[in-house]
Amino acid sequence: MAKNNPPLRSLFAPVRALFVSDASAGILLIIVAAAAMLAANSPLAAEYKELFYGDLTWTPIAKLDDLHLWINDGLMAVFFFVVGLEVKRELIEGQLADPMKRRLPVVAAAAGMFVPAAVYMLVSGGGEYASGWAIPAATDIAFAMGVLGLLGNRVPASLRLFLLTVAIVDDIGAVMVIALFYTPTIKMVWLVASVVVFGLMVGLNRARVSVLWPYILMSLVLWYCVLNTGVHATIAGVVAALTIPMHGRSGNHMLEKLEHNLAPWSAYLVVPVFGFANAGVSLQGLGVEALLDPLPYAIAAGLVIGKQLGIFSAVWLAVKTGFAQAPDNASWIEIYGVSILCGIGFTMSLFIGGLAFPGNQLLIDEAKIGILTGSAISAILGYIVLRMTTAHTAEECDDKGNPLPKE
Repeated sequence: MAKNNPPLRSLFAPVRALFVSDASAGILLIIVAAAAMLAANSPLAAEYKELFYGDLTWTPIAKLDDLHLWINDGLMAVFFFVVGLEVKRELIEGQLADPMKRRLPVVAAAAGMFVPAAVYMLVSGGGEYASGWAIPAATDIAFAMGVLGLLGNRVPASLRLFLLTVAIVDDIGAVMVIALFYTPTIKMVWLVASVVVFGLMVGLNRARVSVLWPYILMSLVLWYCVLNTGVHATIAGVVAALTIPMHGRSGNHMLEKLEHNLAPWSAYLVVPVFGFANAGVSLQGLGVEALLDPLPYAIAAGLVIGKQLGIFSAVWLAVKTGFAQAPDNASWIEIYGVSILCGIGFTMSLFIGGLAFPGNQLLIDEAKIGILTGSAISAILGYIVLRMTTAHTAEECDDKGNPLPKE
């Protein structure tokens, strides 16, 4: 009987790997963002800019002629690959596999994308800012889970799982948005080549090839083909991940093992490097009034107001109408606090911000200011609400965060 337990426990291993300590990945991102801002506004500002935007003396791919492009188009493909692995696992064996359990996070994530986008458009007025509508629609998994980690086991486990699942569904939506709305032109020859490579990877899956190196090799080829299509190259990471088999011929957890191995690299290397390369924005000549410019103000409003309004309203309506069940052992004020935390949009928001205003560094910098401001306010406000109102103290919870029965 004991032999049946490890697979059940191992199902959640990737989540534990991603958040070895719930707070650690989030704290690291806070430090990275602060370091990037300091570097961009210090005597080292010129060196910081040259490091990421200076032309490389040599590059194997002409399109990627600076370090910033290699990070955003290349290194971030690893992040999206891990996202794809996590999405596939959740859809087949995780929380999204159960229709009843996925109702609430799917509805919440959908509203959590639509309402912030609507708030953004309303506040910004559209026009030259219209292409940035998707910037406040994303939630940063590591950052948000990091804030929850700072609260220890005061927050019930059901809410941690709810937040994680909403963020995963949010990532699916963000990937679709990038593919559909931030691809100006498509080169058909390379698109056909991408489809052929993807077909070969599906063939490997159907043939139940149980070694990883053919998939990794074909993933690199797929990434190169997608890079040349005009579709953002990181989409290849998600697509490639979907072809990885759940189990090998021997019954081993093939996808889970790969995710388990890659998740820490993504959380503690890829995302921090991306954050340091993208969060730095010079504040020279900018005063407090810059925050009230249409673009940063609209993004911050979308993250702070739109996220909590959309998610909490969707959850309340879904529960009250009987469409879905509320998270176990969670009060409405706790659900509200977690809804606020969903307004932390660091990684994906920065990524979409760079795609929304290509070639316009002023708007990209203004977008970064809005993202950092909105994310910081959401993190602080969400933490305060949960810290001050949660009914579950550390002494009243078990090691999984569930409230212990009263004596």
